[in-house]
Amino acid sequence: MTENPKVGETAQADIANAQAHSQANAKPKQRKIWEIRTEEQYYAFLRDKNNKDTNRYGQKIDLIAHTEGKLPVGRSMFINENPAVGSNPNRNKQHGFFFTADNCIGCHACEAACSEKNENPPHLAFRSVGYVEGGSYPDYKRMNISMACNHCDDPVCLKGCPTRAYTKHVEYGAVLQDPETCFGCGYCTWVCPYNAPQLDPVKGRVSKCNMCVDRLEVGLKPACVSACVGNALDFGVIENVPEKREQARVEIPGFPSPEITHPNIRFQQIKQLPDEMKRTDSMPVKYHKDENGQYKPAIDQKKGKAKHWNMARLSSRENPLVMFTLAAQMTAGAFAMQFLGALAGLDGFVAFAQSVVYAPLAILNFVLVAFGLFMSTLHLGKPHRFYRGFNNLRHSPVSREGLGIALFIGMLGLHIVFSLPANTLFQSLAQSLLGLDVTQLIAPDLAHRLANACGVLAVASSVVGIYYMNKCYRIKARPFWNHWQVSTAFIGTALTLGGLLAGAVVLSTLALTGHAVQGTAELFAALVALGLVIEGVGHTGHARDMGRAEHEGGASYYIQSTTFGKTFILRNALLGSNALLAAGLLTSMLALGQTGLPAWLGWGVVAATAVFTSLVSRALFYVLVIPTTMPGAFFWKNKGFEEHARDIGLANMPQVGVAPLRH
Repeated sequence: MTENPKVGETAQADIANAQAHSQANAKPKQRKIWEIRTEEQYYAFLRDKNNKDTNRYGQKIDLIAHTEGKLPVGRSMFINENPAVGSNPNRNKQHGFFFTADNCIGCHACEAACSEKNENPPHLAFRSVGYVEGGSYPDYKRMNISMACNHCDDPVCLKGCPTRAYTKHVEYGAVLQDPETCFGCGYCTWVCPYNAPQLDPVKGRVSKCNMCVDRLEVGLKPACVSACVGNALDFGVIENVPEKREQARVEIPGFPSPEITHPNIRFQQIKQLPDEMKRTDSMPVKYHKDENGQYKPAIDQKKGKAKHWNMARLSSRENPLVMFTLAAQMTAGAFAMQFLGALAGLDGFVAFAQSVVYAPLAILNFVLVAFGLFMSTLHLGKPHRFYRGFNNLRHSPVSREGLGIALFIGMLGLHIVFSLPANTLFQSLAQSLLGLDVTQLIAPDLAHRLANACGVLAVASSVVGIYYMNKCYRIKARPFWNHWQVSTAFIGTALTLGGLLAGAVVLSTLALTGHAVQGTAELFAALVALGLVIEGVGHTGHARDMGRAEHEGGASYYIQSTTFGKTFILRNALLGSNALLAAGLLTSMLALGQTGLPAWLGWGVVAATAVFTSLVSRALFYVLVIPTTMPGAFFWKNKGFEEHARDIGLANMPQVGVAPLRH
């Protein structure tokens, strides 16, 4: 190795020891984990010696302590399927990045080194450099931020991933993700506050920073750190502040709250910055310094105050989830009403349950929820891996939601099967077509009891599924969703659309068979009106809270009030008038004691309006949300530039780095 005259004796000894350990631990006929170059520079080597016991959050830095002796020290990580074990003496301690914003010149060398090592395509970057700026000439200031995965103490990506593609390793505390296990739902990209997991729309799967554990195993720092020209990035055992650093802060302008995940990154930013720092990307967020000197997010009205329609922009990658959530909630409500009404002994529902139309309505519910589940798989990058969605029932609300809806459709199917023997239409068809007497296959009483048992389980499963559907969207990294309005929207949809679907079939059947419909019609009307009121109350509370908020949720509300302002007003007007119309029709039914043609026409208007407002509301729900991501640059990691590049055809050039719309 050629000596560098700038390297002291201690650093030279560290390098020699690292290379000696690497050679000593390399087994015969076993390839090395990472090849150390013969002229590797001194600053590329890890040099941690004295480590603290705990980090600032009280977490043990020695991660073996968390395993209670269940994992052996020195086990292989099987990096690139290599069973070799590295020589790093601190391999079982939590490591992290140190970033000095004052030193970063925005050269993007860290991005380039990371992408080269991981062979990333132009539209993906595990590490990216963004910036915020403030002041005016001649006192203009800009602060660059280099950010990758922070390998957090509490990795929300790991808990959220339904396929268990994530693992937090005892070795280095690295949070690693297996793209081959991932089925591309993108939920980890929703819950991560730092935009670390990257969903590749071409391959339909997620990948992310792996802490360069292969380099760590032989005592080298990650590729991004070694490539940093300004000595802005460093790396080592967490809380070991590198030399020539004065600070090890956990916050910096533009960085989301560390309380969400307890990230393993420490900052230094000493140079005086203006009281207001703005993002150069299209996100309408800026940062204000409070009385404690901390920068907090605020709304930046980059789009002005003009209101627009932008109905075409309601279509998004999340369209399958719009259909899935609406279909699941509607069918859950419809089946619960038709089944529980009969189980409770209500006259109209009992009469309907004894009719030949009961089973077809249950089958319609089955088809609709099956359609919803099918649409949910279309949202996946790898739809054929849908079965992996149940792998993380211990932590992931997505897994629990999927299990709840799957059990709902399964129990609903069994309920239909056991209900058919009592259906006279099915009996006659089986007799005429197959010459089969279905009453001989299973006793009618037993079939009835089994149908009721499966029906109860189906209702219970749908409740569980919708409960965890709500939990899926209560995400701290997406404040616009993290509000009780999500619950009211989902419950309101189940009551309104479910009541309209079941009511249309039940009341039509009762009318055609000569049964009294008034009492049953009043009950359905009350449920539909209640659903509209619940949804309206939720939207009112959400608009009030987000309109006052000074965070990304408030920024989403600003976009809702401007970019989609006219659509937002139309939705609110239709929802409010629809609730008033439903309440008026219900009052009329109760007062007159009868239902005439004008009332039926009125309910037709309610149904059509409810379907339209539900679609618009759910599309806005997905399109508007702004996550707590790191600032981008004018071109890179900038949604505004991506839209412009697609509009003018610039996105067709791969080197521009705009992801193709394939997923």
